[in-house]
Amino acid sequence: MSEGALSGRTALVTGASRGIGAATAIALGSQGAHVILTARTAGGLEEVEETIFAAGGSATIAPLDLTENDSIARLAEAISGRWTALDVLVLNAAQLGTLSAVPAIDFKEYAKILTLNVTAQAAMLAAFDPMLKASSGARVIGVTSSVGRTARAYWGVYGSSKAAFENLLLTYGEEVAHISGIRVGILDPGATRTKMRARAFPGEDPATVKAPEVVAERIAALAASGFEAGHFERVEG
Repeated sequence: MSEGALSGRTALVTGASRGIGAATAIALGSQGAHVILTARTAGGLEEVEETIFAAGGSATIAPLDLTENDSIARLAEAISGRWTALDVLVLNAAQLGTLSAVPAIDFKEYAKILTLNVTAQAAMLAAFDPMLKASSGARVIGVTSSVGRTARAYWGVYGSSKAAFENLLLTYGEEVAHISGIRVGILDPGATRTKMRARAFPGEDPATVKAPEVVAERIAALAASGFEAGHFERVEG
């Protein structure tokens, strides 16, 4: 592979077995980054890894469930044993949950959604903070949703988890902005052709919304070019 904008950099993408996460991993690999892929589905990760290799890139897969006890700590220990710094962290893994009115929320499911969409994200930031600080200019990009900022009927579970996720990320960004080269940004992919989207809008024609690769290219561009602390953008199209 020819030298890319992220050549020599190490990136970690969560939820990388399909959709936006998979496309982002491939896009980062095409820019020369060594991409570490995490998700629960090993088969999906292997396919993404093969795609990156076929294009001349390099990748490492790490199948795991971010909500399992100590899984994130083990991941950080394994990665820090091979690389001294983490230059790009894309926090993409999330779960939709059941769309329901607030009085009808299944609180056991809600707890599981919050564990992945919020608590696990905090654990990722805590576990990889030393490696991010070891980078000369690390970029942390969180993938959000418009319902995290604008309330929508029946989306209370997912929307509240994304609101908390955004606040958590931006708080971390404020804490590290003046003591490190870390910059934290948030990207709202907008309507995108993913399995989550299909589940939320079963009657929608997938051809009417953009492909994950459109979002992935924007994430890769942000990772390569950099951005100011607290950056937020929505991908249109």
